[in-house]
Amino acid sequence: MATTEKTTITVETTVNAPIEKVWKLWTSPEHIIKWNNASDDWHTPTAENDLRVGGKFVFRMEAKDRSNGFDFWGVYDQIKPNELIMYTMG
Repeated sequence: MATTEKTTITVETTVNAPIEKVWKLWTSPEHIIKWNNASDDWHTPTAENDLRVGGKFVFRMEAKDRSNGFDFWGVYDQIKPNELIMYTMG
């Protein structure tokens, strides 16, 4: 039987804006589709977000020319409103 090794990646950044605004833009699907782009040639036509421990997020990312696309998804492990989002990618 094969074993799966998990790699942990931690990302921290400072954003010069009120935390409530950053939280809303980071977690609300109607905002995620506006900023979650790999480059100007890509877009996120759909986003679903069940922001709770055990909840799932799914963001559909596609090339604007429709040559490629994939779902970026995961399950939330920890949520501390306005402080922490921890998830495992699918």
